[in-house]
Amino acid sequence: MDCTCDFILPTLKNWEEHYDNCKIRWLSRGETKFIKNNDGTIILRNEHVLKMKVDVLYHLGFDTQTHDLPSMFGDVKFVCMGGTKQRMMEMAKYMSNLLGVECDLVNLVKHAHRYAMYKVGPVLCVSHGIGIPSMTIALEEVIKMLYYAKAKDPIFIRIGTSGGIGLPAGSVVVSSWGCSGTLEKTYEIAILGKVKKYSAYFDKRLSQELFSISSDCVDFETFSGGTLAANDFYRGEGRTDGAFCSYTETDKLDFLRKLKSMGVLNMEMEATAFAAVTRDAGLRGADVCVTLLDRLQGDQVTPSKETLTVWQRRPLVLVGTYICKYYNI
Repeated sequence: MDCTCDFILPTLKNWEEHYDNCKIRWLSRGETKFIKNNDGTIILRNEHVLKMKVDVLYHLGFDTQTHDLPSMFGDVKFVCMGGTKQRMMEMAKYMSNLLGVECDLVNLVKHAHRYAMYKVGPVLCVSHGIGIPSMTIALEEVIKMLYYAKAKDPIFIRIGTSGGIGLPAGSVVVSSWGCSGTLEKTYEIAILGKVKKYSAYFDKRLSQELFSISSDCVDFETFSGGTLAANDFYRGEGRTDGAFCSYTETDKLDFLRKLKSMGVLNMEMEATAFAAVTRDAGLRGADVCVTLLDRLQGDQVTPSKETLTVWQRRPLVLVGTYICKYYNI
């Protein structure tokens, strides 16, 4: 069986030999059908969509009849996703400078009134809102969009902010896996009245490559470990500063210390679903977040706006450095 990896970086000692969506790895997990075409284009796992004459990507404002998706997005290699429209605009500006590619910073999905999307050559920067429901809507429609565009081996990287657990504020975390609110490494979703669980591991080789780039980023510390994806910012993340709280400060700290003992380094609201959806689609996915506080020290984000602005650029720097490695810049 031939390897289908299009490697970004040369293999180093103790790294995974293949990406998770390599044919060798994919079939070894018991899958009966490989998820990519020979040229690296996506195969959708939905026979209903394949029978549709026109597909309307409602939340992006595109459809397969009136938009020439191959000419618009066929060259996309990297998809960077993050919660806010402003952060994705900043990512687009940053990648424009790094790659030397002009970008007019026009929001390509403005007319849909939900998300923001900027294209900088082969890099797509897409906002996804807050939380798993909003994120998965954007993610699934972008996956379908790149399927129709015939993009080859696109790589998805989520860039965001988080609360650290026992880490200095301003640290960057490259997630190895996502952890649900019930402390399982799965993404849970109710489908037709029944709860389904999907593995929430990120592509190990991709995470190793991203973490290795941190040695080039000397202005901040980078860590690799698990990430809790909560369904709520306040009680879901064990905060005591929300409108409601039925537990004590001791209860909260016990919970945070339990997470730390499990290898969870930070918490946000998307990791499990991002890992599971990209993995199920046969795509490489990663999550890179900066920590805005150490939750063991408190619940509120108190640094100045200037400090937060500097910190929030750190995942952009790491991911941008990685993308430049691919293009030998």
